[in-house]
Amino acid sequence: MNRKAAFLLGILASCALPQVTFAKHSIGESIHYQQDVEGKELIGRWDIEVDINGTPAPSWLEVKLSGYRTLVGHYVSTSGSARPVSQVFYEKGKFRFAIPPQWEGGKMNLSVEGEVVNGVLQGTITEPDGKTYRFKGVRAPELKRTAAVKWGKPNQLFNGKDLSGWKATGKTNQWVVKNGILTSPQSGSNLVSEQKFEDFKLHVEFKIPAGSNSGVYLRGRYEVQIEDSPKDAHPNAVLFAGVYGFLAANEMVNKGAGEWQTYDITLVGRLVTVVANGKTVISNQEIPGITGGALDSKEAEPGPIYFQGDHGPVEFRKVIITPAIK
Repeated sequence: MNRKAAFLLGILASCALPQVTFAKHSIGESIHYQQDVEGKELIGRWDIEVDINGTPAPSWLEVKLSGYRTLVGHYVSTSGSARPVSQVFYEKGKFRFAIPPQWEGGKMNLSVEGEVVNGVLQGTITEPDGKTYRFKGVRAPELKRTAAVKWGKPNQLFNGKDLSGWKATGKTNQWVVKNGILTSPQSGSNLVSEQKFEDFKLHVEFKIPAGSNSGVYLRGRYEVQIEDSPKDAHPNAVLFAGVYGFLAANEMVNKGAGEWQTYDITLVGRLVTVVANGKTVISNQEIPGITGGALDSKEAEPGPIYFQGDHGPVEFRKVIITPAIK
């Protein structure tokens, strides 16, 4: 080997990429990272519970590796949609990140800091108004289904007569039944089914007036958006038929205010299909985690169907659920 070749080989050796290993994070996807990457115990998805003056509030965090050593992610606070985290900083066993305010009051960034202790994520969240709350989080379940789904019989969740089988979440209940229609005439309480479900097919028929906003929450944790979105709007994850903050419909099929519309939603594990007004707009896509407004962050458990009633008037005339059977 001549001197020039040896010199070039030396340069290549000095520029060699760091050694990588492969592992599984909390939802089972293969990931790679440097053996010495700091904060690798954070990588994955976390179901978080925030202590708001003694009342638990749901939250969610996903941490990913970008490149060889940079941690990034997404965060769902106790309200609002999933927000990108440009960098999660990690030093001496502690992590921290900050994101701009979304719907919160105040002008400060929302700041999160904490650590993983015995497999539990714990720390503090400082809101844009300066108030600080403690939180704990556990790794989110994979919710992977291996067996073929068997469906039971369709059930009418709304009987067309009264609110039997449903309960309002607020101090006052504006929900009424008029001429067979489940109606929320103005903003107020949300409405939650007394029954809880794991996997299911759901058919709902609904109508909203101009400018209104509602949603159908699956297992009480994942919102499929109902909104008077412009018919010519480019779909995104906070508009009509999107899974709020995570999944956008592939086309805008909103009929418009004052029209009866339909959703046919299938949820199996984390995989969701949304058929809006007869068109498949989300096909077997994974819902990463809870959406803003979720009842809780206990993703491993069954949950109810709930209708958002705090963002404007909405009507439902059919609510039919077909649960999976074991």
